[in-house]
Amino acid sequence: MKLPCSLCCSLLFLMVLGAGSLLLLARLQDLNETVQQQTPGGNVLVAPRWPLKKDVVFDSIAAVNSSPSELGLQPSSLSVFSGSKPSVTKRHRKLLLKSSFAASDTPTIWGKEQQLKLVKTQASRHRLLSEVCAKYQPGVTEQPVSQRQVSRVYVEDQFRLLYCEVPKAGCSNWKRVLMVLGGSSTSTRDIPHDVAHYGNHLRRLESYVQGGIAERLRSYTKVLFVREPFERLVSAYRDKFESPNSYYHPVFGRPIISRYRANATRSALRTGAGVTFREFVQYLLDVRRPVGMDIHWEPISQLCNPCLLRYNFIGKFESLAEEANFLLQRIGAPKNLTFPDFKDRNPHAERTSWSITQRYFSQLNATERQKAFDFYYMDYLMFNYTKPFKDLH
Repeated sequence: MKLPCSLCCSLLFLMVLGAGSLLLLARLQDLNETVQQQTPGGNVLVAPRWPLKKDVVFDSIAAVNSSPSELGLQPSSLSVFSGSKPSVTKRHRKLLLKSSFAASDTPTIWGKEQQLKLVKTQASRHRLLSEVCAKYQPGVTEQPVSQRQVSRVYVEDQFRLLYCEVPKAGCSNWKRVLMVLGGSSTSTRDIPHDVAHYGNHLRRLESYVQGGIAERLRSYTKVLFVREPFERLVSAYRDKFESPNSYYHPVFGRPIISRYRANATRSALRTGAGVTFREFVQYLLDVRRPVGMDIHWEPISQLCNPCLLRYNFIGKFESLAEEANFLLQRIGAPKNLTFPDFKDRNPHAERTSWSITQRYFSQLNATERQKAFDFYYMDYLMFNYTKPFKDLH
C-alpha cells in the first residue's frame, strides 16, 4: 500500500530528528574536552587576556584580614587562584592522609605579617612581569595558544593545578608533589628520581584537545617557579656533563667537543665525556649550534611562555620551600603534605650556589659573560634578578 506523501514526509522528519538527537547526545558526552573558542579565523585556542595591574591579586588577602587598599588592589579582584575548590574523592583523601612524613615536615603556620609579605611579593612579581610583557611582547595574549607552547605544563586535575616544568628549579620535587596530590603515591619520599621523571603518569596540557586546554588555562591555578639564570645554567652543566650520563655525553658532548675543542683525543670524540664549561657556553651561544637546544638550559621566558599563559603564582627557587608550602596551603592541599627538600640525584655533590656559579663563570672572559647575560636577558628582566657581574651592561 502506498503511503500518503504527508506521512512519508513526517516519517522522514522523525528519522532526521532522531539522528540529530543521537549526534547531539554524543557531542554533550564529551563537551568538557571539545568546546572550542570561536574567532573570526576559525576554531583556534585563544590566549587568556593579560591582567591589568589592578587585577594582580592574591586571595590570601582575605585570609590575613588585610584591607585590599593596603596593597593598592581593587576589591573586585581578590583571587589569584582560579576556579572552584578541588573535588577530592573520599578514597583519595584517605590515601593522602596516610602519607608518612617526619615530624620535622609539619607545615609552617604563617602569621598575618608573613602571609601579607608573601601576598605583596606575588603582587610585585606580577606587576613587573605585566610591564615587561607589555613592553617587549605587546599583543601576545591576542595570539592563539599552540600545543607546543603548553608542552612543558603538567596537569593535576584533582586540585586544579597547572605546573610548568623548569629543570634545575625544583622540578623533580614538584613532580613528586603532583603525584601525591593526584593519588598515584602516598608520600613524596617514596618516589625515586627516575620514577618522578619517567614513571609519574602525569598528563601534560598538550595532551588535551583545544577545548580542554582552554578551560584549564582559564580555571586552574597556573604555577611557575624560576631560578637565577646563571646559577640554573651552572647547575645544569654540572648535572649533565660532570657526572656520568648515558644521554647527554654522547648526544651533546660529542658534537660539542668536535666543534669547539682543537686536537680533541679519540677517546673524547668517541665518548663525549669531559666537556668543559667554556665549551658548553660556546655551544650555547653559537647561532649554528651543532646540536639543538635542551630544556635544562632553555630560557624560562621561552620554555614556559609567561607573557602568554599568565601564571597565577610565580615562585622563586631561592625561597622554594617557603613559597611552595604557602601555595600548597592556599590550594587546599592536605596539611601533612609539605614540599620535599631532599636531593636524591648526585646526593653527595654540593648544591649549586652563587659562590660555585661565580667560580665557573670566572673561566669565561668578559665578552663571553656578556653574551651569556644577553642570552638570558629576558629571564633577568621578567623575574627581577640583578646583574650577576658589575661589568655587564
